[in-house]
Amino acid sequence: MADLTTNSAQDPAVWPGRCHCGTVRFEARLTDGLRTIRRCTCSLCSMRGAVAVSAEMGGIRVLQGQDALTSYRFNTGTAEHFFCARCGIYTHHQRRSNVNQYGVNVACLEGVNPFDFAEVPVYDGVNHPIDIGAPARLAGVLRFVKP
Repeated sequence: MADLTTNSAQDPAVWPGRCHCGTVRFEARLTDGLRTIRRCTCSLCSMRGAVAVSAEMGGIRVLQGQDALTSYRFNTGTAEHFFCARCGIYTHHQRRSNVNQYGVNVACLEGVNPFDFAEVPVYDGVNHPIDIGAPARLAGVLRFVKP
């Protein structure tokens, strides 16, 4: 299991990341390190299965492969999901729930694996807080248990 308290960057808040093929490379300045892990039950998040952490707007700096980043919007078009056009890996997205914040795919962060987390909170994205006018609701917890 990885040491989830440190990274190889000089600034401990900044995590280097990349897509699967390495075409897209970036740095993410995380809001509260890896303590903001979450998943969502919306149709896209359910299908892609990624665990995300938070970075404020301006907290993602693409170092290489900006031209290979493709984006996708659906439903209201507010959230913008970015992925590598070559390998298809989702790297990050601008959140619908907070347009001043990004969700960053932890699997793209150097030295981090989604299975490093014993528990990941899962939020109700089907009944999105903006749609129902209520705070985000915890839908459950995803657990990884080693045999």
